Amino acid sequence: MSHPTAPDTARAAHAGHEASVDPAMRDGRDSAREAARLAKKRMYRRRRIVVFSVLAVVLALFVSGGVYVSNALGAPIPEAQPAIVDPEPVAEPAQPLAVPGFGSWAIAAVGFDGLLAQSDDQSVLPMASIAKVVTSLVVLDQHPIPAGEGGESIAYTDADVDIYWDMIAQNGSVAPVEAGATLTLKESLEAMLLPSGNNYAISIANWAFGSEAAYADAANAWLAAHGFTETHIADASGLSLDSTSTARELVKLGELALQTPALAEIVAMPHAEIPEIGGVDNSNKLLGTHGVDGIKTGTTDDAANLLYSADYPVGDTTVTLVGVVLNADDHAQIRAAVAALLDSVAPGFHQVTALTAGTELASYTTPWGDDAVARATDGATVLVWSDTPVDVSVQVNPITLADVGTRVGTATITAGAQTIEVPITLDGEIDDPGTWWRLQNPGVLDAAGAK
Repeated sequence: MSHPTAPDTARAAHAGHEASVDPAMRDGRDSAREAARLAKKRMYRRRRIVVFSVLAVVLALFVSGGVYVSNALGAPIPEAQPAIVDPEPVAEPAQPLAVPGFGSWAIAAVGFDGLLAQSDDQSVLPMASIAKVVTSLVVLDQHPIPAGEGGESIAYTDADVDIYWDMIAQNGSVAPVEAGATLTLKESLEAMLLPSGNNYAISIANWAFGSEAAYADAANAWLAAHGFTETHIADASGLSLDSTSTARELVKLGELALQTPALAEIVAMPHAEIPEIGGVDNSNKLLGTHGVDGIKTGTTDDAANLLYSADYPVGDTTVTLVGVVLNADDHAQIRAAVAALLDSVAPGFHQVTALTAGTELASYTTPWGDDAVARATDGATVLVWSDTPVDVSVQVNPITLADVGTRVGTATITAGAQTIEVPITLDGEIDDPGTWWRLQNPGVLDAAGAK
C-alpha cells in the first residue's frame, strides 16, 4: 500500500478545505482576483500610452529642431543695399570776356566741346589769305611730309615767274621766285604761308593738281568730306572774294591745321631762311605775344582777317586756343581785339579736383553687424572752362558676401564733353554671419531677404 507525497497531501488538504468552504465565499474571492488582474492590465496600458506619448514628443522635438537648424543654417544671405554718398556738383563763377565789338569772330579750345564764345554775326565772308591754310591741308593730304624731312621737290620755271608778276599786277602779296630753282614742299609752303605769297599758292596748286581750277575742285571735295558746309574755295591764294567761310568753320579749319605737324610747325615760325629765296618773315605780328603761336593773316581791299592759335599753361597741362576775327578795319584793330580777348579767356581755365582717392562714396551694413565703406580707388582732376559744372555720378551695386578690395561700382566724373571713370572698391569685408548667430536669430535672414 502506497502513501501520498507531501504535495499530494497539500493538494488533498486544500481540496478538502475548499470543499468545506461556503460556495458564496469562494465566489467572492474569485471576483476579487479578477478585479485585481483587470486593474493591473489597465495600469500597464496607461504606462505604455505615457511612454509612447513621451517618445512621440521627443521625436517631434528632434524633427522640428532639425528643421529649425536646417533652416537657420541654410538661409540665403540677403543683399546688402548701399547707402550712397553723392558729391555735390562743383562750378566756378562765369568768366567775363573782353569780346571784339566788331566783325564776325569765334574762339574755341582744342579738346573742349563746341565754341567758348562767338559773335552773333556768323555771316559768310571772304577769307582772303586764310584760304592758304586750306591749300596747305589739301596738298599735304596728297603729298604728306614725313617728320623731320622737307618732302618732295618742286622745280620752279618761267611759268612760276610769270605768276609772280601777275600777282604783283593785282596788288597781291608775293614771295621771290627764280626760274630753275628747286625747293622742297616744306620750303615752298614756308614761302606761301609766312609772307603770304600768293604766287607760291598758285604754283604749289599747279604742281600738285595740274591747274588751279583742278585744285579748287579737289579742295571743295576735301572740305565736304571733312564736314564743312559753309566754306567754299574759288582759288588757291584767297585773292578771290569768292573763297569764303564763316568764323565758326574757320575755327574748325585752324584746329585741323594744328593737327598736321608740318603745317603747325610752319605757322609758328616767325622767320625762315629759304635757299635761293632768302629770308621771309611771318606776317602775323601777334606771334610770340599773348601766347600766340599761329596761324594765318588775311587781307582784302576792304577788310583784315586773322586765324590764330595760342597756348597757355594751366596747372600741369597746356590749353590750346584757336580763334578767328573776320572783317576788321585793319590788322591793328584785330591785334588789339585778339590780345584783349585772349587775356580775358586764359584765366577762365582751371583744374578742379573732382575726386580724391579714398573718398567715401557708399556704405553697407548687414543685420549681423558687418560694415564696409566703398571708396574711390583713385583721384580725378579735370580741366574746365569758366562755369562748366563738374559732376560726380556714383553707381554702386548691392552685395552679399565680399572681400576687402572688391569692386562694387564706378564713379563717373563729367565736365562738359570730358568723362572720367574711377573704380569704387570696399575697404572692409562682408562675411557670413556664422552658425551661432544664425541659431540665435531665427528668421532674421529670411525677413531681410524678403525685403
